[in-house]
Amino acid sequence: MENRISSLFGIKYPIISGGMIWCSGWELASAVSNAGGLGLIGAGSMTPEVLREHIQKCKKATDKPYGVNVPLIFHFAEDMMKIIMEEKVPVVFTSAGNPKTWTKILQEHGTKVAHVVSSTKFAIKCEEAGVDAVVAEGFEAGGHNGREETTTMVLIPQVRKAISIPLIAAGGIANGEGMLAAFALGAEGVQMGTRFALSQESSADESFKKLCISLNEGDTMLALKKIVPTRLIKNDFYKEVEEAETRGALTEELKDILGRGRAKKGIFEGDLSNGELEIGQISSMIKDIPTVKHIIEEIIESYNVKRFSIPSF
Repeated sequence: MENRISSLFGIKYPIISGGMIWCSGWELASAVSNAGGLGLIGAGSMTPEVLREHIQKCKKATDKPYGVNVPLIFHFAEDMMKIIMEEKVPVVFTSAGNPKTWTKILQEHGTKVAHVVSSTKFAIKCEEAGVDAVVAEGFEAGGHNGREETTTMVLIPQVRKAISIPLIAAGGIANGEGMLAAFALGAEGVQMGTRFALSQESSADESFKKLCISLNEGDTMLALKKIVPTRLIKNDFYKEVEEAETRGALTEELKDILGRGRAKKGIFEGDLSNGELEIGQISSMIKDIPTVKHIIEEIIESYNVKRFSIPSF
């Protein structure tokens, strides 16, 4: 599995766990890193003090490379970057903002930087900003999505043609077959959110995990497009949003419906009716909640089996 992504981050397998809110604490991040991938702490649901605690616990739990995902629009972003540099975090994945803002500063502190995008246009801007790698995420992904609604299969080959730096595919990937397909399209690594959100080490509520593994195709949809397009499970909260969007509700009304702490209520506290339940389309293919170690072993095994069994024409 040696390639530009595994070499860049110093990992055994080019598999990254997404930095998901309310799922990606130090326990999940360290488990992924210990299993040979790159685990990310999801800073988007943390205060700076909580982030420092998770970083320090992660460093104690693994001697392997790990990272932190920071949404740049987060109001704590500057404070978090200071903590990341103080704690000498080896890898940072940024998203939802301008990669020029922090890339050079982080790199001067010895940190590798990847940025998450949803379009070729922004992938090119990332390369111009000097990032070490780009994550191109299709709209199959859970949580916040790009407004372009470009699928992973369409996005990855176009980004590959447009940039020369290492490329990571995300969105709708949860097994070895998906990883092989992403590599065939030009990716050199995969970022998986939903698959690791539904693991034993994920900090999501168990009732949320069990609901997710019962989902069928079509049980998630993009919503909240006037705020930030977000993939949600169709629960009572989603239906309220759908009704408002159908009758043309304005942004302010949608913000009132969303309120504060809605994702925490759903994902972390287990309110399956009124919570904001973010998960990817690929959840309909996941029917178990194993350990991270088992997930990565299964991905690598199925990747190798499929790689050598594809028929030639």
